[in-house]
Amino acid sequence: MKELETILRDRILAQGPIPVADFMAECLLNPRFGYYTTRDPLGTAGDFTTAPEISQMFGELLGLSLAQAWLDQGAPAPFTLAELGPGRGTLMADILRATRTVPGFHDAANIWLVEASEPLRSTQESTLAGHRVEWTDRIETLPDHPLFLVANEFFDALPIHQFIRHGDGWRERRIGFEDGQFTFVLAPPAPEPMLSHRLSDTRDDDLVEVAPAAAAISKSIGRGIEAHGGAALLIDYGDWHSLGDTLQALHRHKPSNPLENMGDSDLTAHVDFEVLARASPSAHTRLTPQGVFLERLGITQRAKALAEHLDGKLLQSHIAAHRRLTRPSEMGTLFKVLGLYPKSAKPPPGLEP
Repeated sequence: MKELETILRDRILAQGPIPVADFMAECLLNPRFGYYTTRDPLGTAGDFTTAPEISQMFGELLGLSLAQAWLDQGAPAPFTLAELGPGRGTLMADILRATRTVPGFHDAANIWLVEASEPLRSTQESTLAGHRVEWTDRIETLPDHPLFLVANEFFDALPIHQFIRHGDGWRERRIGFEDGQFTFVLAPPAPEPMLSHRLSDTRDDDLVEVAPAAAAISKSIGRGIEAHGGAALLIDYGDWHSLGDTLQALHRHKPSNPLENMGDSDLTAHVDFEVLARASPSAHTRLTPQGVFLERLGITQRAKALAEHLDGKLLQSHIAAHRRLTRPSEMGTLFKVLGLYPKSAKPPPGLEP
C-alpha cells in the first residue's frame, strides 16, 4: 500500500468514512503525495492534455476577447491579468503573444497566476520568461484593480461532495475502508440545507454533486468585477445543472477507478455552471458552448491562415486540433465558456448572442 493510501486508510479507520471532497483534496493536494503538488500532470508524460496544449489558437482568441473587453471598458490602467490553474503557462503565453500589438495593454497589465503547485510554478516561470509575473495560491489576495481573468479546466478539479436523494433528505456518499479495500458508502439520511432548492427537481436515488469551493471562488471573482470592473472567462466541461455521478479519474491518459492509484491519478468532476453563475449575482453572466464561442471569434479563419504555412503531418495535426476544439462530438459542446462582466458593460466578444 502506497503512502497516501496508508494515510487515508488510517484516517478512515480512526474517524469513519470521509466525504468525497476530503478524499479528492488529499489525493490532489496532499503536500507530500498529492497529484498536483508532486508533478507536471500535462502532456504525453502526464495524464491529460488541455486546450492550450492542443493549439495556440485557443489562447490567442481568449486573449483577444479579454483585450477587447478591456478596450470596451475604457482601457483601465493598471489592471490585473490573472489565470487560475495556469498549468505550464502555455495559455498565458499565448494570451500575451496575441495581445502584444493592442496599444497599452501590456503596459497596463499586472500578470498574476493563481497556482498552488511548486513544480508547475517553476515551469510557468520558464514559459513566461521575459514577462513580470506574480504568483499567489488564493484569489482573494489579487490586487484591488480591474480584473481580467481566465480559468481553463480549473473548476473541474475542485473537491465535490456527493449526495443521494432520500425522501425529503439526503445521504452523503463517502469513502470507507472495508474488507481490506476502499469503497463507497452512504451516511445516514439527514437534511442538507444547501440542497433544499434541489428537492423540487430530483427524485429518490438521484445523485447531486456540490463543490463549495467553486461557488466561493466564483463569488470572489464576481465581487471583484463589480467593485473594480473587468471580465472573466471560465472554460470547463459540464452543464447548467448538476445531476448524476460525474466523478472520474485519469491515469496515464486512460480512465481509471477513482479509488485506485491514489495520488497518481487526476480526479475531476463536471462543473455545475448554474452554481458558478448564481454565486456571482453582482455580475452579468453568459454561458456559451466552447465551439460556438471560438467560431464567433474567428477560429476557422485563424486556422486557415496558419495552415498556409504547414504541410504533411504538421498540417494534419493542425486540422485535427481545430476539429477537437470546436466539433460537438469532441470538445465543442461538452466544454463551455461562462463569462462574467459588469452589468454596465458589453459582454466579451464570443459571448454575444
